[in-house]
Amino acid sequence: MNIEPALKALAAALHGEGPAVELSAAPDGSLVVDHVETPGYDDAVVVVRTSGSTGEPKSTVLPVEALAASSMATAIALRGEGQWLLALPVQYVAGVQVLVRSLFAGTRPWAMDLSHGFTPERFTAAALELTDNIRFTSLVPTQLQRLLEDPSPDTLAVLRRFNGILLGGAPASASLLDAATRAGVRVVTTYGSSETCGGCVYDGVPLEGVQVRIGDDGRILLGGDTVAAGYLEAPDRESGAFFEEDGTRWFRTNDLGTLDSDGRLTVLGRTDDVIITGGVKVSAAQVQAELEKSDGVTAAFVAGVPSAEWGQAVAAYVAVSGSPASAETAQALEDAWHRALGFTAPKTVLTAAELLMLPNGKPDRLAMTARLTAAHGGK
Repeated sequence: MNIEPALKALAAALHGEGPAVELSAAPDGSLVVDHVETPGYDDAVVVVRTSGSTGEPKSTVLPVEALAASSMATAIALRGEGQWLLALPVQYVAGVQVLVRSLFAGTRPWAMDLSHGFTPERFTAAALELTDNIRFTSLVPTQLQRLLEDPSPDTLAVLRRFNGILLGGAPASASLLDAATRAGVRVVTTYGSSETCGGCVYDGVPLEGVQVRIGDDGRILLGGDTVAAGYLEAPDRESGAFFEEDGTRWFRTNDLGTLDSDGRLTVLGRTDDVIITGGVKVSAAQVQAELEKSDGVTAAFVAGVPSAEWGQAVAAYVAVSGSPASAETAQALEDAWHRALGFTAPKTVLTAAELLMLPNGKPDRLAMTARLTAAHGGK
């Protein structure tokens, strides 16, 4: 991938010599650089489009001050600036940040070829192109899982050469982190979002200039220098996501968490129905609606279950008329869902005559999630 146009556009925006930038990938994998008008926002550098729990698009505006604070705090946490390998799509904040950190550090990033998907072989080939003694990259758990599954000697060698591998976008299983430790790979788990210039909490500890607290409703609140300017589509008062307090700018997340006595953050889960699988957000409600379009399906319940490969896997408990469904019927339904939903189709499906219900007539989400978790088996 030719990243020169992106680097030039981002550099101009960082120096106030050009408009804000939005990066994306064309169907052939080539990089697309668009200039975006950001009325009402000063010093905007990049706009990152995200998707909320309902699938409604949000355009997060990241100003130069927040990006600078994030890059500096990252360098402090990682004990140095170095050369970055871009192994994530540029439309995600983690991909954008690889380029931005490189610009602030004055180093030359290298981009791996993602036009035909992520493979250990392509990652290894790209990592071998790095020339700096200090090396970093950002991955999602699914990528690291694939890299550590029976790795070649070359893959293991390049992984060990990285001074740090930032791992975010989805929860990382304990087994994956243990495998990385056994392999001698230096992994740093990150927590954050586009609204905080990406990861702003490393291994549970807030970066310099970042504040974390838990709201009365259990939500994680992130504040400080790395918080975004806002959403392009809606002022703060309309989105309800951002607020100012005692001179500090805060972002109200949709995640639940706790802080221990040392201020270390533990993320417990989401308040909405979003399933983060392989670093991609999937709306459970949208998947459920698609399943319920199928002939013979009277109701469906969709949940994320623990997965060693995906962080979370999409799973579904489906009520089918005339259940128990025959093996042929079940397979036909799953084939149809894969055609309609692709990557977001359920990886584990349980069928029954009806959903499990509570005495009050509402679906028993906990019971069905427990059964789906057992059926999926953590794979």
